[in-house]
Amino acid sequence: GVECVVVQSVNRASRISSKGKVSAVDYRLHFRLLSDLLRDLAPRMDEKSEVGLNTNNIQVLGLFANVLYFLQPKQVPGFAFAWVELLAHRHFLPRILTTRHEHGWSVFHKLLISLLSFLAPHLRASTLPDSVRTLYKGALRVLLVLLHDFPEFLCDFHFSLCDEIPTNCIQLRNLVLSAFPRSMRLPDPFLPDLKVDTLPEMSTTPRVLSKYTGSLTFNNIKGVVDSYLKSRTPASISAELIPRLMFTETGTSASSNGGRYNIPAMNALVFYVGQLAISQTQNGSGSPITLTSHMELFRNLASDLDPEGRYYFVNAVANQLRFPNNHTHYFSVLLLYLFADAKKEIVQEQIIRVLMERLIANRPHPWGLLITFIELIKNPRYNFWSHGFVRCVPEIQRLFETVARSCKMDSI
Repeated sequence: GVECVVVQSVNRASRISSKGKVSAVDYRLHFRLLSDLLRDLAPRMDEKSEVGLNTNNIQVLGLFANVLYFLQPKQVPGFAFAWVELLAHRHFLPRILTTRHEHGWSVFHKLLISLLSFLAPHLRASTLPDSVRTLYKGALRVLLVLLHDFPEFLCDFHFSLCDEIPTNCIQLRNLVLSAFPRSMRLPDPFLPDLKVDTLPEMSTTPRVLSKYTGSLTFNNIKGVVDSYLKSRTPASISAELIPRLMFTETGTSASSNGGRYNIPAMNALVFYVGQLAISQTQNGSGSPITLTSHMELFRNLASDLDPEGRYYFVNAVANQLRFPNNHTHYFSVLLLYLFADAKKEIVQEQIIRVLMERLIANRPHPWGLLITFIELIKNPRYNFWSHGFVRCVPEIQRLFETVARSCKMDSI
């Protein structure tokens, strides 16, 4: 109808201007047109059809979402600020995330991924221009709205969102990982007598809507992993697997990803193996969790990866420390086991580094992150306060003690 023609014309004008064919474009006009259009269509989206389904809602939101996707910041950088405003518009975001059977979730996920993907290379830089800093704050506000009003969306898509968030953006990642279902009441992680293993929520499997297995096709990682988990061959799994997690040549792929390693592939590997281990445990495997081929693979990677690769590996594990569920339970046990079993102190130091980076960031902090760190500093088995890296310099020791006090723990 008329609305479609208006939207398509704005889309065309914006795309032409982005290619330099128009000398000056006032994007405020485009924003006003789209914003007014969305407001005028709002009553229509709330109408019910004869069968009780809000088909207008789905159709109009789908049209508007397609336009936003074509106008995403990568395509029209000059429209980026207005684009974020439209993404979080009160007539768009709440409606698309409350569509029947969650039909709008995948659409909104695609838009949010496009925003994070645009920001990622800029956020990896050591200094941010004011424009990027402002756009980052806009993305932060969108995630805060989702965390407060639609936490289940962040819970279900946490994996793909973390894939797009650069490793140095701790607060952004914490926001995503701190989400928990509104129907759940989180146990207080600071209770001195909290028995995490006995919580009934720790046996439930969370829903994950992110498609992550595609990353495992990189250098046939999945084939190597499946072979090892089935027969523990090749015996030198690290020598076979680690080169496959790296880019074969320096260039666009490596630099755009921030390093020599394929981080999405590392994240997918850790999650894939962890899920298989959890399934095996649920099916009643007789092997203790620390003696399985899955744990052996993780132990070899933690020991044999270089510092850069190990940092990404530990971050991939920490990304699964969320609200109470069997993923959080398994990966918390994994991290504690790797710390206790480490033959090299650098492994323990990097585990603590990843946890501390996330804890010293502004709140909120993921529940699973808190219970893992508290167990690490409280349980004498881990002998936390005796490690050299804790007391190497007074400033570092004071930092650890401050974090310990904030976790209501007393240092030794």
